[in-house]
Amino acid sequence: MSDHKPIIIVMGVTGAGKTTVGRALAARLGMPFFDGDDFHPAANLKKMRAGDPLTDADRRPWLLAMRSAIDDWLQAQKGGILACSALKQQYREMLEGPHRDVTFFYLDGPPAVLQSRLEARVGHFMPSQLLQSQLDTLEPPSNALTLDIRLKPEALVEIGLAYLNQNRVGAD
Repeated sequence: MSDHKPIIIVMGVTGAGKTTVGRALAARLGMPFFDGDDFHPAANLKKMRAGDPLTDADRRPWLLAMRSAIDDWLQAQKGGILACSALKQQYREMLEGPHRDVTFFYLDGPPAVLQSRLEARVGHFMPSQLLQSQLDTLEPPSNALTLDIRLKPEALVEIGLAYLNQNRVGAD
């Protein structure tokens, strides 16, 4: 078994509730929460604010910055919860690195629910018109706990905690 706290990536497209669920999960587990958006280079934020989708080349330095942080969290054995879109399998593999000590929680839901959330969101850099480009890019994961975003965040956290306990993720 693992002798450190887990690394959990709460993933999904914009508007799925990654930050809300990630923060709640971190609070329940007594672990630090990190928002993947904070790892973006300024050029990526500028591009997204303008409504331009990111390319794989744009995402590479962002993914590498998060991978470096994950390595640090694993070394410190403090664990961490990271909210990150992780849209493609190759991105998830880059985030996992050679350790494979990462658990993915995939927040999934109908496009109409996502769109309504984005239209209600205030003060976020990601415009709602980029939702379709993210849906087009998304490769749903096969190695993740899939959570239905139509459930309340508290219910998603409970399902996630049960999954971690059942799979003994981060257990001594």
